[in-house]
Amino acid sequence: MMTFTQARWNEPIIFELSSNKEKTGIIQTSKTTEKQLEETRKALGKLFRENLEIPNLSEIEVVRHFTRLTQMSFGVDNGPVPLGSCTMKYNPRLATRLLSEEKIQNLHPILLETQKAQGVLELLYRLQSWFEKITGMEKCSLQPPAGASGEFSGILMIKKYFYEKNMIEKKEILVPDSAHGTNPASASMGGFKVVRIPTNDDGLIDLEALKASLTPETAGFMITNPNTLGLFEEKILEISQLLKENNTLMYYDGANLNGILGIARPGDMGFDIVHLNIHKTFSAPHGAGGPGAGVVCAKGDLIDYLPGYLITEKNGEYKIEKPRKSIGEVSSFYTNLPAMIYAMVFLLSHGEKGLPAIAVNSSLLTNLFLQVIKNTRGIEIPYSPEKPRYHEAVISVKKLTQETGVTAEDIAKYLLDHGLHAPTIYFPPIVEEALMIEFTETETIENVEYYAQVLKQAVQKAYEDPSELKNRPKHTSVGRLDGVRANHPATMTPTYKVKKLREKGLLK
Repeated sequence: MMTFTQARWNEPIIFELSSNKEKTGIIQTSKTTEKQLEETRKALGKLFRENLEIPNLSEIEVVRHFTRLTQMSFGVDNGPVPLGSCTMKYNPRLATRLLSEEKIQNLHPILLETQKAQGVLELLYRLQSWFEKITGMEKCSLQPPAGASGEFSGILMIKKYFYEKNMIEKKEILVPDSAHGTNPASASMGGFKVVRIPTNDDGLIDLEALKASLTPETAGFMITNPNTLGLFEEKILEISQLLKENNTLMYYDGANLNGILGIARPGDMGFDIVHLNIHKTFSAPHGAGGPGAGVVCAKGDLIDYLPGYLITEKNGEYKIEKPRKSIGEVSSFYTNLPAMIYAMVFLLSHGEKGLPAIAVNSSLLTNLFLQVIKNTRGIEIPYSPEKPRYHEAVISVKKLTQETGVTAEDIAKYLLDHGLHAPTIYFPPIVEEALMIEFTETETIENVEYYAQVLKQAVQKAYEDPSELKNRPKHTSVGRLDGVRANHPATMTPTYKVKKLREKGLLK
């Protein structure tokens, strides 16, 4: 197994590195800089803060500070990040290089509204068109700044749609019990009552429970397909027909689109609204490595309710126009252009004919992983273990926990010690001691097999000496935390400001 020891720097916060002493680095906070700051203060007058908290550091100190922080972190450039339902694929360096172009760096969002950025508008227009074809929808808005934002936008569209039809009785959203947590959260934030639909023994939506849950109050059903267990909802067309007969809208959570990309389309399954996670399927950086983007698409009457703006084209001229009954803008300005450039590079590099290979290869890698760990003592594949999974899979170490006391969390910590990003754990909640793993098409067979072998090694050690896994990780920059203490309001420090206030005794 690969030797892995993560850097451990006792790195202070950048403000703590700063001091009032004169710096000797090549570039420093010099008198020239101070003069420029003073001139800026005078120019901006009252709009400028008098006491700017700028660290007094030379360039080399800043570079070393952030370099040390990156050495203490793990990302897709280090190895696979197979977080089930929230995975991250490789971010092409070509897109990163394009983002550094001066024309992109200096482009102000207001230019889009003045029609002076025709090249960018054309890029966004093409992406709109491609996303429409990929999803089987009629129109797509690129404005939502994240997948969850796109999801919430879809909920607001459903709400306004029924409100304008004077169907105020539509107060419920159905959500599978295996759904991502953002589904019930978005529905609840939109003012809907959330109704939970159970999973049957095959790992699919319980059709009889769905039928029993449909009422005149049912506004929509939020579904991921393939579902969270990595299984395709085989009766999706029957489900679609049931919902349409009940005047209920179908909402597609695009988190798992990677498993069917270029092969099947949500629009053909009967979905009315779709959101896409650009970081999951189209290679943009994830989370704090963002920016993110959550394209939301619709068809039929619902296109009038899309958020923000749509790009239109007439005689080679591109413009932005707000949909007739739009729910409004869900972020400042138009869109996250960097994420869209990643998506453009990704789609151009594969081409229309290459998209199915993304779904096929990601699914093959996930099933390769399952084959390697299959029949490992203490590991089970819940729900239809004989069926192949698509882009992701959920395994359970419940039996291992019962026999050794070693939990899913312990296994995850062991993986960290081998330079492997831990999978999603304890999700979905319908699987006890769950490990949710998703390999994308950008991984190699060797990496997937290695990941599976380390997982099997962890299980073997659990049976030999459970304590060996209870004190992991040993080789990471941060050891095992006391989760309860770390999340308690009295001990959690959300910001640097809170930290300083506590030190001064001004806040408990």
